[in-house]
Amino acid sequence: MAEVRHGIDLVDDQIVALIGERFRYMDAAARIKTERGSVRDEARKAEVVERARRNAAGAGAPPQVLAEIYERLVEASIAYEFDRFDEVHSGVVATRAE
Repeated sequence: MAEVRHGIDLVDDQIVALIGERFRYMDAAARIKTERGSVRDEARKAEVVERARRNAAGAGAPPQVLAEIYERLVEASIAYEFDRFDEVHSGVVATRAE
């Protein structure tokens, strides 16, 4: 069991690092977009969630679970991007806890 838990911890470390990378792209998107209304893109959200669902089976993961995780991830990303957009476009530079 210890080996299994160690493997899970290693995978979780990779997932966290990749989510951090994903959020850095959200930082870039917030800088690039010129209109706040363009932050929420329901068509793009649907594409991302569906892509996760399609890729799940090939990765040995349950498609519905991945779709639910990505639904939450995308919503959190949108909320984060709104915050970053407001900071970037108001001229306020915020510090984030690392």
